[in-house]
Amino acid sequence: MQTEPFHCNIKHELAGNHSQSERHTVYVLILTAVTMVAEIVAGTLSGSMALLADGWHMGTHVAAFMITLFAYRYARKHADSPAYSFGTGKVNVLGGFASAIALAVVALLMLIESVERLLQPHTIHFNEAIAVATLGLLVNLLSALLLKDSHHHDHHDHSHPHDHAHHHEDDHNLQAAYMHVLADALTSVLAITALFAGKYAGWHWMDPLMGIVGAIIITRWGYGLIKQTSPILLDASMDETQLHDIRRRLEAENTRVLDLHVWRISASHYAAVICLYAPEPQPAEHYRQLLQHVPQLSHITFEIHQ
Repeated sequence: MQTEPFHCNIKHELAGNHSQSERHTVYVLILTAVTMVAEIVAGTLSGSMALLADGWHMGTHVAAFMITLFAYRYARKHADSPAYSFGTGKVNVLGGFASAIALAVVALLMLIESVERLLQPHTIHFNEAIAVATLGLLVNLLSALLLKDSHHHDHHDHSHPHDHAHHHEDDHNLQAAYMHVLADALTSVLAITALFAGKYAGWHWMDPLMGIVGAIIITRWGYGLIKQTSPILLDASMDETQLHDIRRRLEAENTRVLDLHVWRISASHYAAVICLYAPEPQPAEHYRQLLQHVPQLSHITFEIHQ
């Protein structure tokens, strides 16, 4: 029986290089915190539920951005730690999952308060509320541009050839931050729409209704992010088609796959433990070459029985 130790030469890919994403997240955090205070104060004084909900929403996003920054710094600090067998690639995924939970919580709070305002309408000072909501939208658009630029920058950094696994590593941490900003922009647009409808058409019920609509849409975004990150955190395997292809390629040379385990070790990388039966066994590197078409397989261990 031959065994091949883990082949690990991709620390950069698994840990990720997100320096610009981290820096731009700090800028977005500051912008969001300032706008949050302005909207909560203005929403309380003007009586606008849509504006107040937007301010609360921004408050949870401030917390989410702090999670994002913590994940980046923790992953970088512990990238070489032997305590993490496959590196810290899942830290950013965990940050994205935590942010998705925050999205769901704020959506629930928005829904409860909006329903209460729909049943018991409050007086709204439209001019002040519209001015602050517009400022909030501008801040959100600027924040979205910063995070989008970070995504393209880091994607470019990861696109250079690098050993046997040079595909782009998905950054769910940055994706979660970007979704929080888009959610903020959405609630700002809904708030402005509701305030104009209330001011010029007398539809005061539009204000809490837009809060409900925003809560539903944000819940869908959060659920989608949870669906993306959960399988990674739970060590989900590849799909059946890819697993079948791996078996087919390995068994093309009178070799039989006795056992095959493939699981995620980061957003886009997998580890594999493969047990083979071969009447005339080849070096483990030979079997590794057969799987070169699967660049996501970053760590492979072969156990070969004759």
